[in-house]
Amino acid sequence: MTRTLLVTGGAGFIGSNFIEFWLEHHPDDTIIVLDALTYAGNPHNFLDEVKNSGHFIFRYGNVLNEELVSDLVSQADIVVHFAAESHVARSIFENKTFYQTDVLGTQVVANAVLKNRTRIERFLHISSSEIYGTAQTVPMTEEHPLNPLTPYASAKAGADRLVYSYWATYDIPAVLVRPFNNYGPRQHLEKVIPRFITNAMQNKPLHIHGDGSARRDWLYVRDTCARLEQIIEAPLQAVKGQAFNIGSGYDLDILSIARMILAYFNRDESLLVHMPDRPGQVQRHVSSTHKAEQVLDVKPARPFEQGLEQTMGWYDQNREWWRPLEWMKEVVIMGPNGSLQHY
Repeated sequence: MTRTLLVTGGAGFIGSNFIEFWLEHHPDDTIIVLDALTYAGNPHNFLDEVKNSGHFIFRYGNVLNEELVSDLVSQADIVVHFAAESHVARSIFENKTFYQTDVLGTQVVANAVLKNRTRIERFLHISSSEIYGTAQTVPMTEEHPLNPLTPYASAKAGADRLVYSYWATYDIPAVLVRPFNNYGPRQHLEKVIPRFITNAMQNKPLHIHGDGSARRDWLYVRDTCARLEQIIEAPLQAVKGQAFNIGSGYDLDILSIARMILAYFNRDESLLVHMPDRPGQVQRHVSSTHKAEQVLDVKPARPFEQGLEQTMGWYDQNREWWRPLEWMKEVVIMGPNGSLQHY
């Protein structure tokens, strides 16, 4: 049986990788993409084999457009909602946009799912591990308290709880997906790993927030896509109304990653430059994988070193993709003391 998937925000990093992954594994399905092509949505993220597959439909538009969203949801069997503003530093600089897209946009999508609930088989809301804040327990389970520390994280927390409330009130087939830190091909240069990689390639400084001891759970984007596939294919009653962490269970500090990247490109560690910690900095994130393993039969992800080498190789071989994004690597924000900082 063939299906139609509506993927909001599909021109972004994880969204475009998910579409590529899905059509590789389900070539008879159809993907409808809705994307506003903001700075992070890049039409060059769609491979020619995806665009020319005969199973790919692109619609330009914003998730705040109720009429458009309702029309597209009415054509879908499965909705995967990636569309969001997603950069922590940018949320400090431009917080209103985050609440509009992440909260109100999610409400529009959830309302469209509700309107078409007799048709929609599954609604995956892509939330974020950032809603947890700094780890109070290690590893962090899906029951970890929600303590968002930035405007981005609070907007995602609001959207997460909004979708949960629609499941509780209206019984829509919603699943909350909370990815931890992803990395891999086609990630915007504002994110730490591609920023470090491209700076190291050009022999430019790698700016480290604080002492670089902040730790994150890292998952290669293709492994994330495989987990999303498992959520879609799982029995509905096993996942409906549930939240799932999507992580590796392995955390590594930022300074160590910077050193690994410098070593790969044979650069000197004098390129490491420390700067003040970002406001709202989360010190540690590490995912519990127990629930995903038990319910979804998730297998361990590829080792971080392997995924990082694949990622560095991709950026090295695709310079024409990332060079136009160089000017967007940093955002200027006002620090707590009123000074301007580049993050």
